[in-house]
Amino acid sequence: MVEVRLFRPGDGPAVVDVIERCLRELNSRDYPAEIIDRMCTHFSVERIEQLADERQMFVAVRDEIAGTVSRDGNKVFTMFVHPRVIGHGVGRRLMHHIEALAAGEGYDYMETGASITGHGFYQRLGYVDLRTSETEFGLNHILRKPLR
Repeated sequence: MVEVRLFRPGDGPAVVDVIERCLRELNSRDYPAEIIDRMCTHFSVERIEQLADERQMFVAVRDEIAGTVSRDGNKVFTMFVHPRVIGHGVGRRLMHHIEALAAGEGYDYMETGASITGHGFYQRLGYVDLRTSETEFGLNHILRKPLR
């Protein structure tokens, strides 16, 4: 069973661990080491705590923190799942949670930027490609999903 709850003070180190493991074990298949290192440095405990103050950040808990996602209105940010629970519904549960919140607030769609690694995940959830862009971390797919 996966519980989705708001980020709490003290969750930062566990969230950073999930992000770093995801980046190093999964995203490293699609990105060079220098970009992975830059992303890991970017997602420090201090940065995660700052992001949790700026937008709604959630964690998925299965005995321990197994994933995270944040949202600002109908925009999805910082979606990561620990590699050992990929394929167990953790990411899907997180996304359904924030999609329901956005729909309840009257939004017609959700929008996200996705790495090369995460692109297929979002497509399987019904997100469709709008465009691509280049970021400091490489290629980014911009996708959208209708909520109604």
